[in-house]
Amino acid sequence: MTRNATWVLLRGLMRDRRHWGSFPAQLGQALPGAHIVPVDLPGNGSLYARQSPDSVAAMAASVRDQLRQLGRPPPYHVVAMSLGAMVTVAWAEAHPDELAGAVLVNTSLRPFSRFHERLRPAAWPLLLRLALGQPGPAAVEAGILRLTTRSPAAATVLPQWIAWRQSHPVSRGNALRQLRAAIRYRAPQTPPRVPMLLLNGAADGLVSPRCSARLAQAWGLPLRVHPEAGHDLPLDDGAWVAAQVADWAEATIP
Repeated sequence: MTRNATWVLLRGLMRDRRHWGSFPAQLGQALPGAHIVPVDLPGNGSLYARQSPDSVAAMAASVRDQLRQLGRPPPYHVVAMSLGAMVTVAWAEAHPDELAGAVLVNTSLRPFSRFHERLRPAAWPLLLRLALGQPGPAAVEAGILRLTTRSPAAATVLPQWIAWRQSHPVSRGNALRQLRAAIRYRAPQTPPRVPMLLLNGAADGLVSPRCSARLAQAWGLPLRVHPEAGHDLPLDDGAWVAAQVADWAEATIP
């Protein structure tokens, strides 16, 4: 694996690159010499004023455009969570020559998982309130934190998350477009021609861990499971994620 490789980081539904927290630094330590490049999906973070695309394929096209604008040529290595992992699969299917490898964290894909597994029923009330424009930033972020993390230490990020939602709010329309794109996306039956690793948290309260297990079986991919972490695996145990990525990349990617 080349030491100066570009590692692109993609977050999930209504999250942005700031939500990686300390993980980019942890990954940089695990991959000396790598260029760590977190990128926002349109409608989130630095791109919150843009309209979110209504398809996962269009989100992948935006990521590719952003990397070109940053002067970062392929090939890329990707670490992506949830919706970001769907974007990565669409990217890998359409342009496999651009990706040297991808790590998919706590994702779920049709046709390999059922709807109630891809989005666990415990999340439905919060998402309904978001769709209706309620509640306020503090209640929203507290709800997301409860759904996505299992580490008690994760609670320290809540004030920051609330401030980010206030300064760069995800509009109701963009939230609905992202959710609709995720629900509609259908992955190919056969894996893209890109080396892939699956990571998940056994205590994920948003997406059933069975989704990663079924994808691993269907595509013949390696799966590594954190026994205690939730959906936001890099927040619950970023050092573990970084170590898994580095170990796999060293053994798999030229």
